[in-house]
Amino acid sequence: MAGALTISTLNDSSGVLATQNGMTGIAKAWVNFNGTGTVAINGSFNVSSITDNGTGDYTINFTTAMPNANYVIAGSANQGIGNFGLIVNFPYTSSPTTNAARIATGTPSSLIDCAFVSVSVFSS
Repeated sequence: MAGALTISTLNDSSGVLATQNGMTGIAKAWVNFNGTGTVAINGSFNVSSITDNGTGDYTINFTTAMPNANYVIAGSANQGIGNFGLIVNFPYTSSPTTNAARIATGTPSSLIDCAFVSVSVFSS
């Protein structure tokens, strides 16, 4: 028997169950932003803002908190045409929290502001 199930609101015992929290294996947050000059978000999901902490050092602020701080971040960054492969990682001075993740962009030896930064966050 084939059919479709349409639900206007999906609830759990604590209230409305947000779509991203009700599904496993999908990004719980993502953002694409310009990290040069005044930081500007080009597109995002569950990201309220980006804080520029200095050269190549950013904090991604979540609209809805992660269920715990044991999430996975995947990302890429580059400065423009012909300059690819810059890394995105957690700075050693900061641990992820449920409300935000601090990331760094650059090479293994120096932080660099990047024009194209893309980050996805996955959590249970």
